[in-house]
Amino acid sequence: MNNTPLLREALSRGDGVLRLAPSWVPRSFMIPGGRLKLHPNDLYAMGAHRGGINERWFSSTTKADNGPGTLDDEGLSYVHFDGRRALLKEAVDSLGDEILGPAVMRREGGWNLLCKFFDNLGPIPHHIHQNQEFAARVGRNPKPEAYYFPPQYNVKENDFAFTFMGLEPGTTREDIRRCLERWNEGDNGILYHSKAYKLQPGTGWQIDPGILHAPGSFVTYEPQVNSDVFAMFQSLVDGRVVPWDLLVKDVPPAHHHDLDYILDMLDWEANVDPEFASHRRFHPIAVRDEAEMLESGYFEKWITYAAPQYYSAKELTVHPGRSVLIRDSAAYGLITVQGSGAVGALEVETPTIIRYGQMTKDEVFVTAAAAARGVLVTNRSDQEDLVILKHFGPGNPDVPPVVDGVRRAEAPVPEPVGAL
Repeated sequence: MNNTPLLREALSRGDGVLRLAPSWVPRSFMIPGGRLKLHPNDLYAMGAHRGGINERWFSSTTKADNGPGTLDDEGLSYVHFDGRRALLKEAVDSLGDEILGPAVMRREGGWNLLCKFFDNLGPIPHHIHQNQEFAARVGRNPKPEAYYFPPQYNVKENDFAFTFMGLEPGTTREDIRRCLERWNEGDNGILYHSKAYKLQPGTGWQIDPGILHAPGSFVTYEPQVNSDVFAMFQSLVDGRVVPWDLLVKDVPPAHHHDLDYILDMLDWEANVDPEFASHRRFHPIAVRDEAEMLESGYFEKWITYAAPQYYSAKELTVHPGRSVLIRDSAAYGLITVQGSGAVGALEVETPTIIRYGQMTKDEVFVTAAAAARGVLVTNRSDQEDLVILKHFGPGNPDVPPVVDGVRRAEAPVPEPVGAL
């Protein structure tokens, strides 16, 4: 079925802003944290054999790689208009110049971004995402990723508000080899060679391919390259067995028991970096002069900015009763995390609870043309802030410049008056 006429009408009526439906993804090896506003009765809506729903994917043109039983459209976002729907992927494939802009389509060939919330009761196993070389060997993209911990979703920390990242300086290749050799003996002990960092709402991290990480129990907003490639290096987490299959999911079959190949997937220098936290933990930075923004009734800050060649993200707060025209130099998806109002021609509201399959008004996609001419964002409340997270694909020219190859903000930006 050709949905191009529907998509063109949606673009015209929304003045370049498209409404998107929630896209839910389960994980069989995790216990959902229950904070994504999905109704408690629907956490296992795809079947207990698929696992609990602990992820919501945003503005997604990427199908989930979730093993047997994965739905044909699992992980993909739908554009909704006038009671009908079409995949965002179809919109980009057929109308990419109008949605992302001709320059981005020539350079990228599509919307090369995956962004999500993930929400777990406890920690994720220590794992990596393969780099370009190793991902290409199994026909996949590499997966750098960034984390931001929205305060609105982290009032409750759940069971383990820490993330293990990297390896302790001095850890050797043989140390990790012995962990892999002990895979079937219960806990293989890999966390003895790592360090856990306490998670802090309103801050974020940059994790490049090949870096071991075991995200904790914060709800995490995660812009990343559009790939679901990974390798689990921890055999037992939170009392649950991690099968060897999840270590070698994206390893060529001939190397499924080749420990040298598996160890080669690690970026050793990055993992044992003695300044790991100072190089990879980031605080938000204001988009422009703070006083000027507050005078205009809003506050906007960069929350992901360390790898603009892959992605970037902002948090926009519009104060009660105010409207602001926001311009950006690239298309973006957005999710509201607090409040209600309007983004351009579309009403937005942050839901309290969502049934599986239910439509919401908290997620939209803003085309490149609409972003460039400016989108009027209005907060209709006279009491509550409207807070929006915005995710951009590769090459957003607005991202602040690199300094000595590293983007740093050693101190947090003050929160705007009236913001959560």
